[in-house]
Amino acid sequence: MLHLRVISPPEETERVVELLTAEAGATNVVVLAGAAREPAGDLVLADVVREAGSPVLAALRGLGLHERGSIAIETVDVALSRGARRAADAVPGLAGDAVVWDEIEQKTGAETELSGSFLAMLAVATVIAGIGVLLDQPILIVGAMVVGPEFGPLAALCVGIVRRRGRSVRRALLALGIGFPVGIVVTILTTLGLDALGLVDKEMLLRDRPLTDFIWRPDALSWVVGFFAGIAGMLSLTSAKAGPLIGVLISVTTVPAAANIAVALAYGVPHEAGGSALQLLINLAAIVTAGVATLLVLRSLWRRA
Repeated sequence: MLHLRVISPPEETERVVELLTAEAGATNVVVLAGAAREPAGDLVLADVVREAGSPVLAALRGLGLHERGSIAIETVDVALSRGARRAADAVPGLAGDAVVWDEIEQKTGAETELSGSFLAMLAVATVIAGIGVLLDQPILIVGAMVVGPEFGPLAALCVGIVRRRGRSVRRALLALGIGFPVGIVVTILTTLGLDALGLVDKEMLLRDRPLTDFIWRPDALSWVVGFFAGIAGMLSLTSAKAGPLIGVLISVTTVPAAANIAVALAYGVPHEAGGSALQLLINLAAIVTAGVATLLVLRSLWRRA
């Protein structure tokens, strides 16, 4: 369930209340006249089941409240109320499957910022994966996948495409387009530094690596893994069941490939760098294709509900 906190201009409050009381999926409507100071207006509170979240928010935005007032959304973990149960029963669908578009856009929009922490996390993840490649150690690859932050921009890119938000698409592409090259360059320099210290060498890259050589040998399964990772990521994001493990699943197809590009470039092994680059491009394309397709299907299903 969602808790709405709406600041409404006094002349719009009656329409807001009518909208919420007429909505079967809304309950616990409270009006505090003149309670808001900045922006000035009336404070309207309500609980709305997730299944009705997008229509209600769209109607409130249609009144211009996001410009002349304020609309805030909070997630309610526990609601002990007969009215809440009645509201949930009155709206078709399940809360776990509901798509609240404004929530998704807000959540993914914050992940597209090209911040220093994003670049640092992606660089650290790529370096760890690069060491894992040289040592042929899947445990280090998994560790790198936990650190990798690229799921945020990839999710924002998919949402931006489906919602036709050009600014979000540009910011996501910028984060990915700068983040991965920075991670690769840092990993190249780190690999050369470790080599100078005698901790790694080129032979480690050239020897048989049965546990990690899939990273630079793309095949049909590369697309399949990336595609299903994209589906899982979008379902997790839209169903409000997102967790850090979904980011790990996305990273399995991106960060290790970027790391292998860096290590191969550092040691002058162009065929392996090329194979890793192709792997990375295939996986990114598969994730975005699956993510966009999943969002389109979900939007179509909820329009029919």
